[in-house]
Amino acid sequence: MPLLLNNRFYDIRQLCNRRILAVFLLGFSSGLPLALCGSTLQAWYTVSGVDLKTIGFLSLVGMPYVYKFLWAPLMDYIVPPFLDRRRGWMLIMQVMLIIGLILMSYGNPLQHPWTLGLLALAIAFSSASQDIAINAYTTDVLLPEERGMGAAVTVYGYRIAMLVSGWIALEVASRFGWQVSYLLMAACMAIGVFTSFISPAIPVERAPVNLISSFIRPLKELLKRKGIWFIAFFIVLYKLGDVFALSLTTTFLIRALHFTLHDVGVINKLMSLLGSILGILLGGLLLTRFSLKAGLWWFGLLQATTNLLFMALAMVGHVFWFACTTVFMENFCAGLGTAAFVAFIMHLCDKRFTATQYAVLSALSVVGRTFVGPFAAILVQHFGWTQFYGLTFLFALPGLGVLLFLSI
Repeated sequence: MPLLLNNRFYDIRQLCNRRILAVFLLGFSSGLPLALCGSTLQAWYTVSGVDLKTIGFLSLVGMPYVYKFLWAPLMDYIVPPFLDRRRGWMLIMQVMLIIGLILMSYGNPLQHPWTLGLLALAIAFSSASQDIAINAYTTDVLLPEERGMGAAVTVYGYRIAMLVSGWIALEVASRFGWQVSYLLMAACMAIGVFTSFISPAIPVERAPVNLISSFIRPLKELLKRKGIWFIAFFIVLYKLGDVFALSLTTTFLIRALHFTLHDVGVINKLMSLLGSILGILLGGLLLTRFSLKAGLWWFGLLQATTNLLFMALAMVGHVFWFACTTVFMENFCAGLGTAAFVAFIMHLCDKRFTATQYAVLSALSVVGRTFVGPFAAILVQHFGWTQFYGLTFLFALPGLGVLLFLSI
């Protein structure tokens, strides 16, 4: 079956090979830890009776995803003594993740909330470091004509992993307890370990560069760009309303609307997965018709507007079908915005420094996701859930305003 890529036709069977399989499985390995130190951990704290402020501060464990650019050049410079530069670092981080998840399984949020939080922080650090190695490996191993297919299967692997560490983890926890759930997730990380061993080696690697230069040159090139501070401001703001709306979704569904863990697994994991996959797919297709700026604008407006569905859900209360619809539509429109946003970040990267610059720019994009948790909890306590979700719509508007001033 022929497939058109980059104005050339390829047999789709040529794209179904060991490299594509490897990046799919690595996408799974990359996506698995995120919920385990995020929304799934939030559910564990919530059902254990931990107070809302502590749950809000729990979002700070995502800080390594913001600051991963600080040690990304170090992982490019140092070559582990086994496998190769990329696969060696992947394996190290995957083993650390398995150990961390096993230790977390023996934790108790009510008795030792901060100890468990520190373990989650260590897992987030290992996960962010694994992402650095996997992104670099994917870039290096795929042939030019395979990159479109590689990007797609990576996203699907990542989303499937989020379903496993979200919905399935909650289902297991509701039936067998949190310890069994986290031990099972640690076992699932063995998929990443296996893939690190069987993935194709990269035959020719760049010689290690000067360490200081590897830190400075990519940042220097970015800072010399015209309007770079407006660009950075936009990257931070574009998904801010969306991040606020989704920051306490699990707690909102359990504590405010009184859904069970089973219900939350279906609503907040399965429906969010379906919505985001369809949104990213449609967003990518629509971007072939629209300009990048138009896509960012219209998709951003849609993802802001769907926040008002949460406001309506807070008003109507415990209505299962409406909760499913709300979460699906929110993640569908967020997926549209993500497709345009990722394309925008790729557009900004200098090909000489893609790995480090992508780490820097993507780190800016998760600043909001990491730091809004405490503020979101305070706003909920002060205004209530209905007014809080109304505010999230307003928080999305400044990013669209900054977009008007950008030349894309």
